[in-house]
Amino acid sequence: MNETTATPISEQEVMENLKKYDSPTITNVVATYPGDLVNCLGLYHPWQGQWYTDERMKCNFPELGRTVGHVVTCVYGMPDPAFKRLSFADLFKALAAAPKPVVLVIKQNFPEEIKIKNGLAGGNMMTAFKQLGVVGLITDGPSRDLDEIRPMGVQYMTTGVCAGHGDFALEAINVPVEVCGMAVSPGEMIHMDENGAVKFPREHLGEIAVRANRLMAKEIAVQAAMRQTNDPEKLARYIRGEID
Repeated sequence: MNETTATPISEQEVMENLKKYDSPTITNVVATYPGDLVNCLGLYHPWQGQWYTDERMKCNFPELGRTVGHVVTCVYGMPDPAFKRLSFADLFKALAAAPKPVVLVIKQNFPEEIKIKNGLAGGNMMTAFKQLGVVGLITDGPSRDLDEIRPMGVQYMTTGVCAGHGDFALEAINVPVEVCGMAVSPGEMIHMDENGAVKFPREHLGEIAVRANRLMAKEIAVQAAMRQTNDPEKLARYIRGEID
């Protein structure tokens, strides 16, 4: 008897599959409902885990949809004459060496009065980043050049926009950072869309995709059942996931 084996699904295919689900679905699978042992991995404490972005983070291009990528981080701050070890070239090399595609997370380590008017990653930087495999950028400050960046197709999350900036300098590459409530490290992965960004360990990518598919099927069935009744008791039962 001839035996056939399924062709293994590549990581790239799994990442592409994960784009079928919005970030709230991914958060539900990652940690939101730890009591759901079937669909939720319970990787973090739902409230205290610092695993997704808060309301300060804004999606500039919601029309681009969902983006998934491997994390590279860096920190920018004010120029320091005593520290000039890092340059754009060092960041570009780190991006080139990273698994693809990349979500670049930039921590803006500036005094608040500077940070709120620092349009950090503009058209020139984003052009270079895209050439090195960046499909999404997240930063905890404003940016500029949205009209130049939009056609690039790179998902872009910032706290706002402004027109200018002064001198700034690279302080660190591939270190743990915290941006708008999400603590993220190199080697992790991020799913991002108009609802925000959520991180998770790379080794859980495949299981997250499996559980997201299962959870989505359940929610489709629940909402279909809810649309068939206006009975309060039935609606209360359905919203708990108790469908016939």
